[in-house]
Amino acid sequence: MSSNVVELYKRIQADPEHTQALFRQALQDPQGALQAICDFGEDLGLPVTAEEVKAHLSKMDDADTKQWLIKARGGL
Repeated sequence: MSSNVVELYKRIQADPEHTQALFRQALQDPQGALQAICDFGEDLGLPVTAEEVKAHLSKMDDADTKQWLIKARGGL
């Protein structure tokens, strides 16, 4: 797995507003949220693929991420 996805997730987690915005988007448009994560990575110089994001999220062991995945499962 790309180390970019790990660093990108850390940066997303460090910004609660961005985290909440992505969570809200995932509830309404899971594919759009996934694309937004990939776009954010590009903007930060941390390019990731949708597959890398999905793989990383599926291995997370925190309650917030699990809740996000359960609600957004259809698109991720």
